[in-house]
Amino acid sequence: MRTSLISFFLALLMPVALFAQSTETETEAQEGTSIEDQLSLGEEADPEPQVGQTYIAEDIGDWEIRCIKTAEGEEPCQMYQLMSDSEGSPVAEISIFRLAEGSRAVAGATIVVPLETSLQQQVTMQVDDGQARRYPFAFCNPVGCMSRVGLVQDEIDAFKRGNEATLTIVPALAPDQKVGLTMSLKGFTAAYDKASVVTQ
Repeated sequence: MRTSLISFFLALLMPVALFAQSTETETEAQEGTSIEDQLSLGEEADPEPQVGQTYIAEDIGDWEIRCIKTAEGEEPCQMYQLMSDSEGSPVAEISIFRLAEGSRAVAGATIVVPLETSLQQQVTMQVDDGQARRYPFAFCNPVGCMSRVGLVQDEIDAFKRGNEATLTIVPALAPDQKVGLTMSLKGFTAAYDKASVVTQ
């Protein structure tokens, strides 16, 4: 019994000893340095983006204008929105850019969804109560599965007039269920005008 009590008290004292040893080590490390050397002066919370980095230029309605910093010349920008499910968890994202004149599609979009999405079911997009359209997935990477979408003028006009679009995907592990994601169209027109024209 006596041995058990001694072991118990030794166990209680061990964290204290370790703390004291850690404090002594820190004190030894700080000896010979000034107080100023031990203080952090902090850094800018929002530093200027470096060349090649993506940054948010501005928020327009429910859209972000995301641009890539360049050394000189015009910086390419896309309009971006993160979409959440009914519980508020972020699920998918969409980026939209304009295309040069001369092709049927006037704009392009990249839709990124989780890896667990059923690729065979594709992704559908519907503006308000309009006709839904289905788009295939192009490829998947560690970030998610991506659909590369071409948008004609009628679809862009529908976005400008509409209130919201619904993107529907199907989970691979629950093919009998559908997940509807709301894409807000608030600020779409102004954000679309700020998107860069991609020529290649």
